Amino acid sequence: MDIPRIFNITERAHRIHNPFTPEKLATLGAALRLEAGARVLDLGSGSGEMLCTWARDHGVIGTGIDMSRLFTEQAKLRALELGVANHVEFIHGDAAGYVSDEKVSVAACVGATWIGEGVAGTIELLARSLRTGGIILIGEPYWRQLPPTEDVARGCLANSISDFLMLPELLASFGNLGYDVVEMVLADQDSWDRYEAAKWLTMRRWLEANPDDELAKEVRGQLTSEPGRYAAYTREYLGWGVFALMPRR
Repeated sequence: MDIPRIFNITERAHRIHNPFTPEKLATLGAALRLEAGARVLDLGSGSGEMLCTWARDHGVIGTGIDMSRLFTEQAKLRALELGVANHVEFIHGDAAGYVSDEKVSVAACVGATWIGEGVAGTIELLARSLRTGGIILIGEPYWRQLPPTEDVARGCLANSISDFLMLPELLASFGNLGYDVVEMVLADQDSWDRYEAAKWLTMRRWLEANPDDELAKEVRGQLTSEPGRYAAYTREYLGWGVFALMPRR
């Protein structure tokens, strides 16, 4: 079990596999008013930066599940580096359908809502692990401005304009599912740059070290086309944020 190898290549130097900077991740942790000993579940935990830094800064206890062998190993190393290996556990596995044995204060899926076949299904999955009074975190794209054509939407790597909502509609959709939006932290163009542009140097270094690899042609194609595509499309049209939800009573 693993994610497609191309992602392990392009994001192997990333600590955060979404358009957040360390500062935004810290802002989110502070905004949630995390308490020492709070239990956090992170489905699609990547290289573990959220759990590891929150364990260091707030004393949370966490479990992360991710399909990437590489990212899971990087998460374990990060926990050791920050001295929180006794507070967080990282499991290589399929987060789809995962339910914690012990109820958690925060149940998160930050940028991997495909595990529940969309936002609604992912929220439903996370709710199964949530204690009363707990918070669900969903990381999800939205349109900063509505693409004028389907071709522009595809330039943002969406299948269609209908793949994403504008921010007001996305917030309303959480209410329609029976949840209050109690916090949000949004990416900006600078944090998008750090996520996307960091891939380019990683790809270039990988190509220099692996010129005969079976994926070299694909990586070369991405390195050639991605800066222009990103600047023309994703950077202008696509937003991303993490939304904190609590079920309505």
